[in-house]
Amino acid sequence: MQTEPQVSFDDLPVDEAVRDAALEHVAQLERLYDRITGCHVVVAQPHRHHREGRLYAVRVDLVVPGGEIVINRDQHLDHAHEDVFVALRDAFLAARRRLEDHVRRLRGAEKAHTPRARGRITQIFPLQGYGFIATPDGREIYFHRHAISDQDFRMADVGSPVLFTEEEGDQGPQAAAVHLERPHNHALHRGGSSAGAES
Repeated sequence: MQTEPQVSFDDLPVDEAVRDAALEHVAQLERLYDRITGCHVVVAQPHRHHREGRLYAVRVDLVVPGGEIVINRDQHLDHAHEDVFVALRDAFLAARRRLEDHVRRLRGAEKAHTPRARGRITQIFPLQGYGFIATPDGREIYFHRHAISDQDFRMADVGSPVLFTEEEGDQGPQAAAVHLERPHNHALHRGGSSAGAES
């Protein structure tokens, strides 16, 4: 995070246990998405009616690429929020859902604008369902058969030219949206399944 997360208490005494709990919630959000650039948490008690008890409200402001996520959990009818830690938990659960939605939208937009690269298949393992592509900058990256159509996977062979986009996988960079480059597309279709069908 570019700036230290802040925890404020609105018209309440500072409570270090609450501050620590809020910072731990913030850390969990950072583990989910490490591009959060700022976070401000405000703990308040706007509703102090005797009949309802002392209910806490929690506001979470997250600054993220492409916008800001604001959660304002002021649920004055939720008696569980007489416990400040429950109020914190609920606010950060809502923040997590909103952050996940934001990340999905952001990644979708990034994918839509990701330029496609050319490469060549250097290894392919049909039975295991994966292979490797040599990238234009001399790297070799993994692709799974789910990243390529069944027909292209059957036709692919070592040396086959492909178009692909690159994304970050669990084990590092991997190829997505892999397509065989077929300059003589119609001829290949007429010729039936010959090239690369067998391993």
